[in-house]
Amino acid sequence: MFSKIRSLIFKLDPETAHDLAIKALKFNFISQNKIKNNESIKTEIFGKIVPNPIGIAAGFDKDAEVYNSLFKLGFGFVEVGTVTPINQYGNPKPRIFRLEEDEALINRLGFNNSGSEKVSKRIISNPPKGLFGINIGPNKDTKSRIEDFLICLNKFYNLADYLTINISSPNTENLRSFHNENELDELLSLIEKEKKILKTSVPIVVKISPDIEDENINKISDLLIKYKVKAVIISNTTDKNRHNLSNINKLEKGGLSGKPLEKKSNELINKFYKILKNEVKIIGVGGVDSGQSAYQKIINGASLVQLYTGMIYQGPNIVSKINEELINILDKEGVQNISDIVGSKN
Repeated sequence: MFSKIRSLIFKLDPETAHDLAIKALKFNFISQNKIKNNESIKTEIFGKIVPNPIGIAAGFDKDAEVYNSLFKLGFGFVEVGTVTPINQYGNPKPRIFRLEEDEALINRLGFNNSGSEKVSKRIISNPPKGLFGINIGPNKDTKSRIEDFLICLNKFYNLADYLTINISSPNTENLRSFHNENELDELLSLIEKEKKILKTSVPIVVKISPDIEDENINKISDLLIKYKVKAVIISNTTDKNRHNLSNINKLEKGGLSGKPLEKKSNELINKFYKILKNEVKIIGVGGVDSGQSAYQKIINGASLVQLYTGMIYQGPNIVSKINEELINILDKEGVQNISDIVGSKN
């Protein structure tokens, strides 16, 4: 069905098409997918069982409007946001660009969202029906980025199964400086202190950039272990790797997602897994659009995977397709459960 209307959808500006997709999900114009419950793809994270390892990445449901509709599509878990303390418009339009020949997107949205107050009220009025994460970040014009993270922690700690600390968007100036050892140490230390004040054990997840140098991998890993971070998301979009792309939009400023990110993401997952093992779980993102691409993330070390760009190109049935393909791969390989092959390539 989606393949028949994709050409029409792609005639629309990407952000307009995205807004229409949110409206369609909100008003149940997109039908629920019948997902097979299969023991081989059922897994566990943060002490909770998820029916399958495929999640929707932050960036699709920025304002937490359609997370329960996304569960109905078959996603094993849903992450909303990025949410900032107060609402902000983000960067000027146009700010999303399709690269069809490359099966990629470039975005420079800049954390456009309704703000923590409005989003929290929305979640309270509509409790999530599955494993639910909230991705949080600082406002563009904030006086203290760390304070913004702490404000969002206070607002959301009892509304989510996990909170993702977004230190890796290339569209918020200097946000990636938190990849520096001292800055990340300070941030995680203050988050840990605030959690103790709140008397909460909400799992903290850190989302990192694919553009980090190898020398930083050990330093970041040590800090994730030191502060008992429960998972790391590898990775956000890249502002590099444009030379092999075909579409003219490759010259646009912003973060690149989709198939061109897949190889780099897998390599980074593999490197982190060798250090983290099972002390910190890995959620793999970047170029997931099939059972095979999800499988590659998992054998490189990801316990769960997320996608976003793949759904833009393949439509809402992508999650059921991936899960069916994943079940077939595991059956062919004689694997009883997906957790048995996490990091098996190492």
